[in-house]
Amino acid sequence: MPAVTPGDHEAILRLKGGDITGLETLVRRYQLRAVRAAFLVTQNEPLAEDVVQDVFLRLHQRIRTFDDGRPLEPYLMRSVVNGALNAMRRERKSTQLDEDAAPLERRLQTASLESEVELAEQGREILVALSRLPPRQRAAIVQRYYLELSEREMAQALDAPPGTVKWLLHAARLRLRDLLSSGRSTP
Repeated sequence: MPAVTPGDHEAILRLKGGDITGLETLVRRYQLRAVRAAFLVTQNEPLAEDVVQDVFLRLHQRIRTFDDGRPLEPYLMRSVVNGALNAMRRERKSTQLDEDAAPLERRLQTASLESEVELAEQGREILVALSRLPPRQRAAIVQRYYLELSEREMAQALDAPPGTVKWLLHAARLRLRDLLSSGRSTP
């Protein structure tokens, strides 16, 4: 289990004491990563930003019940992924990746200088394949590989048995593999 960071602990205590600068500190620290995670699930930038704003608002409203002995980041990121899934359910549609993948590429750019072009193409293929997964499978991939949650943490976040999480990840990986192989064989 990750350790409680001193900066988060201090911000939470300030927020519990009614000092709004505690929330400002947490927003500055986690907003970018939270929006990235929500965007990977929703594939919709404005919706992702709304989800993250709602999560921070709920955190502010419920901070008194938060156990400040626990690390905030895993709790916050699980809340973001769950909020994104709920937003997708409300929308009742799976948003496809636009032809212009620039906003997503800016968020996920990790390529080195020498292989930037090759990695950019691979990244586009992965993002297109990810966008074609059902929202629940997409969220499982984001939780496991982007947020680096363990299967145990995912089971707790989803309130599901570990076997269900293993099955969900397995199905998502198989579907991604199929989508990626079919995409490479197409001219």
